Amino acid sequence: MFSEGYWVMPIAKYIEKYGLDHFKTSINAIKEITKRNTSEYCIRPFIDRYPKRTLDVMKKWSTNPNVHVRRLSSEGLRPRLPWARKFDRFIENPKPILDILENLKDDDSKFVQKSVANNLNDILKDNYQVGIKTLKIWSKNATRNRIWIIKHALRNEVKQGNMEAIKIIADS
Repeated sequence: MFSEGYWVMPIAKYIEKYGLDHFKTSINAIKEITKRNTSEYCIRPFIDRYPKRTLDVMKKWSTNPNVHVRRLSSEGLRPRLPWARKFDRFIENPKPILDILENLKDDDSKFVQKSVANNLNDILKDNYQVGIKTLKIWSKNATRNRIWIIKHALRNEVKQGNMEAIKIIADS
């Protein structure tokens, strides 16, 4: 148990519930917890209460050398993160997420790439035009890593026969 990181899960839950009045300490703890397990759920109340401060921190995290911290900067912002409540603020306006995803669009880690793709897949469900515009821009001179993200982000659109999505993938 102590070598796998599961022991920090109750600490993350504690921070989620009782750490909101201690932003700096809690944010630093969340960063450390995510290196060992995950903090994608416990970061969400901080985004609700301190959106600008938390997004600023997450933008910095999107360039962090640690793969888990970079992944959290995307996964924690997903509008439709499974097993979590929907993030209405980003369903209504996903644009604040895009600056962070921009930093991650060519990430070498498949772990991060999958999160970025899933985040864009979430955006496409509620803000199709925003998501598809982003993917069209990203498809220009796309790296191998970005092509994978684009394909994975568009997987549901392709399954539905969306010709616009199929063309983006073909042109990438």
